Amino acid sequence: TFIDVDLVIDAEELLRLYRGSARIVSAKAIDGRRIQFPAQALRPFVTETGVRGRFRIEFDQAFKLVSIQVL
Repeated sequence: TFIDVDLVIDAEELLRLYRGSARIVSAKAIDGRRIQFPAQALRPFVTETGVRGRFRIEFDQAFKLVSIQVL
């Protein structure tokens, strides 16, 4: 299952994720569904300003995260 989301997470919010006070990212998909995935999956996409862009997130049949890619 592929779900597309637009993410805008500023650097300050990412610090909370790295410090462990928030481990799950919750986002609204483009089609309106609400999804959750581990925050650590965003590490390859972090810049000085945070994480910004449209991402395609793949989940398996058990709704476990398989991959994330930038669109």
